[in-house]
Amino acid sequence: MSALAAGWPAFAGFAWPWMLLALPLPWLVRALLPPARGAGPALRVPWAGLLAGIAGPPGARRARSRLPVLAGLGWALLCLAAARPVAWGEAVHPPRDARELMLAVDLSASMGERDMLIGGQVVDRLAAAKAVIGDFLERRAGDRVGLLVFGRGAYVLAPATADLATVRSQLMATQVALAGRETAIGDAIGLGVKRLLAQRGGERVLVLLTDGVNTAGVLDPLKAAGIARDEGVRIHTIAFGG
Repeated sequence: MSALAAGWPAFAGFAWPWMLLALPLPWLVRALLPPARGAGPALRVPWAGLLAGIAGPPGARRARSRLPVLAGLGWALLCLAAARPVAWGEAVHPPRDARELMLAVDLSASMGERDMLIGGQVVDRLAAAKAVIGDFLERRAGDRVGLLVFGRGAYVLAPATADLATVRSQLMATQVALAGRETAIGDAIGLGVKRLLAQRGGERVLVLLTDGVNTAGVLDPLKAAGIARDEGVRIHTIAFGG
């Protein structure tokens, strides 16, 4: 069974193989340099004899005989680590360029009309819109999505983010007439374009969901659409209603 099949990355070599040249260095130093002569103990203590007696049993002597082997093993492991072993793992794909999407959802009073069907049950328009947008968000993996709502005015609930669960949570918490009972479509387009232009590069898309015509706000929808066109923002309009 291969290393990858067993769940282990495959060894590919060393990033700095020249560090392995240091492996024989301690033995070369020992062989080439003359031993120190006339050197006394590194530390003189009055209880040296007692220490020698304690360290004198055969088991201790055998342990001391293993010290060169352990030191050599430690040096070899240090050299291997310094050579930076490299292993191949599973391929990591860089993230693709995400789209910047802004959802503009109508919360005017007419969105409370109960003329939609979900699973054979009659629901209001906003409930149906939440179901449709929720499914839409589940298929937006890799995109950054923001949410704004509009009625008499337009307001941002969530800036463009990859945390789609938060955007969906904000959407589900909305209520009819939360932003007023009228419909400011032009203001919603203008605010959506403004927020999209403040985001990083990428394809910018505004999805506008409404069930009526513009009845409030200061910006004419056609003028707002012209601004979006000039700024390279694509608008998808969705008419919602029975």
